[in-house]
Amino acid sequence: MTWLPFTAALALFFVLHTVPVRPAVKGRIVARAGSRAFSLGYSALSLVTLTILIVAAGRAPYVELWPQALWTRHTGLAVMAVAVAILALGIARPNPLSFGGARNDRFDPRHSGIVGWVRHPLLAAIGLWSLAHLIANGDLAHMILFGLFAAFSVLGMKLIDRRKRRELGADWDRLTSTNRTISLTRNGFARLTLAVALYGVLIVLHGPVIGAYPLG
Repeated sequence: MTWLPFTAALALFFVLHTVPVRPAVKGRIVARAGSRAFSLGYSALSLVTLTILIVAAGRAPYVELWPQALWTRHTGLAVMAVAVAILALGIARPNPLSFGGARNDRFDPRHSGIVGWVRHPLLAAIGLWSLAHLIANGDLAHMILFGLFAAFSVLGMKLIDRRKRRELGADWDRLTSTNRTISLTRNGFARLTLAVALYGVLIVLHGPVIGAYPLG
């Protein structure tokens, strides 16, 4: 085994996540295919390249940084459960403070839901996903891979905060004055039910798709 496939997969992933989203390139693609086709195609491409990258990391030369133990696997599963819950609660909901929001004009800081606790739910989910896999693996290739994703999530939060503060101006202080309350609404219950289902699917498919079985 060599590091070449992992290095190539890593380079491919970052090229495909920087070039197509450049304003000039994205503008030409959207002009020809439409914004919906671009979003669907880019999402599918991201998922495929991410899968390739994770598989390549698993096949890279194994350099142990810390030994795998039962507690690392259990901790990783617990952190991953939190990540999935945050993802389900945060995706496609009103959130003008980050990306991935929908119907942002309906956002109410007094009833902000998960946004009151986690301003950037999608990036927080990525960060926790990275942390879960760092804990559970403990080798150099996965440290590089998931360390980069964790750094991306933290840096992304700071960059989005800076941009949104500039775009929103005086509204920034009002919109960020969110309440941290816990109330299980019908929508929240449905999202948590979806999170449980998604978590189960991820565990079942992780072995056949990625080649690593979370439950042993």
